[in-house]
Formats: sequence, structure tokens, C-alpha cells
Amino acid sequence: MNISTGIKRNYNHTLYASYIGYITQAIINNFVPLLFLTFQDLFQVSLGRISLLVSVNFGVQLLTDYLGAKYIDRIGYRRSIVFAHLIAAVGLMGLAIFPSIFPDGFTGIIVAVILYAIGGGIIEVLISPIVEACPTERKEAAMSLLHSFYCWGQVSVVIFSTVFFTVFGIGNWRILAFIWAVVPLLNSIYFSRVPIAALVEEGEKMPISVLLGEKLFWLFVLLMVTAGASEQAMSQWASAFAEAGLKVSKIIGDLAGPTLFAVLMGSARVFYAKFSEKISLPKFMAGSGVLCIMGYLLAILSPNPSVGLIGVAITGLSVGILWPGTFSIASKAMPRGGTAMFGFLALAGDLGCFAGPTVVGTVSGAFNDDLKKGFLFAIIFPILLLTGLSIYKKLTQKNVVFGV
Repeated sequence: MNISTGIKRNYNHTLYASYIGYITQAIINNFVPLLFLTFQDLFQVSLGRISLLVSVNFGVQLLTDYLGAKYIDRIGYRRSIVFAHLIAAVGLMGLAIFPSIFPDGFTGIIVAVILYAIGGGIIEVLISPIVEACPTERKEAAMSLLHSFYCWGQVSVVIFSTVFFTVFGIGNWRILAFIWAVVPLLNSIYFSRVPIAALVEEGEKMPISVLLGEKLFWLFVLLMVTAGASEQAMSQWASAFAEAGLKVSKIIGDLAGPTLFAVLMGSARVFYAKFSEKISLPKFMAGSGVLCIMGYLLAILSPNPSVGLIGVAITGLSVGILWPGTFSIASKAMPRGGTAMFGFLALAGDLGCFAGPTVVGTVSGAFNDDLKKGFLFAIIFPILLLTGLSIYKKLTQKNVVFGV
């Protein structure tokens, strides 16, 4: 049996391709923010216009999440995921190419962001159901391990890019854009070869109208929004908190803030993947929610900046299981939800990722840029998460399972 045939029959390769898919997602979300100040100088634009890149990226991903939930089943998993990686690669290469093509170089950057954000949105919708559909045991462990690769991708992007800029200079960022584009480009070929199973057989899928009418589905939406918000409210501001509190350089701030946060978040996901058979997922999520509140409080109340940074680290550890855990319990409770359910849950999670940092920034701004005040207000997210898990526990005790 040749290598190609072996790949087509082995679902382990599907898992490997999916892991790389989440690394691609990490590249999409974390590479360009490292270049914000470079773009500001190069294209002579304000920070206000620079922030538009974040809004466009997540806005397009949100729209793609919504459309993907409705139409990806019609297009097919393989075509959609291969296209997602190809357009992500084109977008990353476009960062280097498009500014020279468009009269306004910054417009070229925005077009590139739109393209790779489309790819990122499709990846967000599809990777989880592709892994869930694999005929493997320990589904919850597989989902947790899958999502850990986003964390490892985030760490790799920050560290490798920092090393590249240190060695070759920030002026060669276009070359690095091409290097990062190789990841989705090669993975598109990989996904064209691996076996992909259907999550729910045709005719057994829950219609979207029925899905949206289920109260339990909206409980999972609440969990996803609060999971995304709890995670990103701290993650997006971790570097600024480290720089402002510890008075360190940006490089050290990035390593001590978001990189440490991502390492511990990924570690929590790997830990659960390893011991999932011995741990109740809802209980683990509830314990993580309590730990999340403790992490926020430590960051807020500690007069010592170093101890405050430990609070940031604890938060990263605590939020690791929340996003993949919600996918897992939703899939188990609503097995006929299909791609649409995963798509809408991804949309809810991305809404949380947008809401969390926005709340922290807005509240902090209202209190003279005091991040601790913003973090204090953001505690509402893990509190709502714990409330949702409490409701889920009551429904589970009543043996309420929908979509069977």
C-alpha cells in the first residue's frame, strides 16, 4: 500500500490535518497584530485605522461563521476546508503583494485581511465537526487536544516572528508573510487526501429552524459567548497589562503576557485530553470557571505587579477547557445538531471574543485607562458561565437530551 492510499484510509491523518488547521487559525489571528506599528509608519495611517484590521478580521469571520452554518453542508466538507486553506494562504501572501498593487497600500492590507479571514471563518466552523465525525474513541479528549493546537500556534507565531524580526529586521516582514502562507498552502493539499466522514447522515440532520427553537441550544450559545469573552478579555490585554504593570519592553511584555497565557491555556487542554476518562467534563468546566474568577481577582487586587501577572497566568490555565468543552457537551446533548450547530456555536464564541476585550477596553477608558477596573467588570463573564453550567447540570439530572 503506497503512502497516498494509507493517508486516504487513516483517520489519524485527518486529526493531524485538523491540528494544522488550528495552527493556521492562530497565524491568521496573531501575525498581523505584531505588525501594527510597522503598518502605521509604512502607510502613514492612524491607530484608529490600524484597529480597523482587527474589526475587519473578526467581522468577516463572524459573517463567514453564519454563512458556513447554513451552506457548508451543501458544498461539502472537503471542498470547503480545502478552499478555506487556499484562500487563507492567498490572503497571507497578499499582505506582501497587494499593497504594491492598490493605489492605497493600506487598502491592499485590508483586502488581504478579508481573504484570510474568510478562510479563518470556514476553518472555525469546520475543523471541530470534522474531528467530531472521526471514528475515534474519547471524543472529548480529541476535541480538547485539537483546540490546544491553536494555543501552540499562537505561541509559535509570536516567538518565531520575534526571532525572525530580531535576526533579519522588521523590514523583511513581507518574506515572513510568505513563510507563514506555506502552512495553509501545504495543509490544503493534505486535506485533499485525508478521509473525511459526515458528522450526521443526510436525512438525520436537525433542521436549522428546529435547532434554533431548542432552549438547550441557546444555553450552549450562552456558554460559548462567555467562554470566548472570559478568554479574550484577559488574553488581548495581557501584553498591555504586563508592559504597564511591570514596565518592561514590548518583547518581554509579549512573552510574559499573551505567550504565557497561551502556553498555560494549551497545557490545560492537553491535561484534560490525557485524563478525560477520569474527569467529569461539566465539573472540570465549573472548576475552571471558579479558577477563572480567582485569576481575575488576583490580577485586579494584587498590589504587586508580578503577582498580578500570576493572576493573568492562572486565567490562561482556567479558560483552556471552556471553548472545546462546550463543543463536546453540545455535541453529546444534541447529536443531530450537525454542522449548523457547530457553526452557530463558533459564531457565538467569536462574538464573545469580540465582546470581552471591548468591555475591558471601554470600562478601562472610562476610568483613566485603568485596566484593573476593566478586568473587574469582565468577571461577569465567568459568573454567567457558571450560571449556565448550573442550569445544564439541572437539565442533565432530569435526563433532558434534545435532538436524539
